[in-house]
Amino acid sequence: MTTLEDLWYGNINPHETILKDNKQFKNLLSLMGRNREKLTDTFTDQQKELLEKYDDTINEMHSLAEEVAFQYGLSLGVRVVIESCSTRLILD
Repeated sequence: MTTLEDLWYGNINPHETILKDNKQFKNLLSLMGRNREKLTDTFTDQQKELLEKYDDTINEMHSLAEEVAFQYGLSLGVRVVIESCSTRLILD
């Protein structure tokens, strides 16, 4: 399968791949979970519902930011390749 096919079929998930072995990320995720659990233990049902709505909004925002960053990174990478190829043609 080609890289484009892997991307199309969802076999490549860049943010999972680059973060799965990142110790700092894992530690932060664990800390966030512990702090969230302590916090929600003190919440009323209404406060928990409000926090869930907040989380949904944050997750949607992060998803959008990741998508835009991916698009920008890919576009930048393509521009670098094009520029390097055209510079090479001029030098040859």
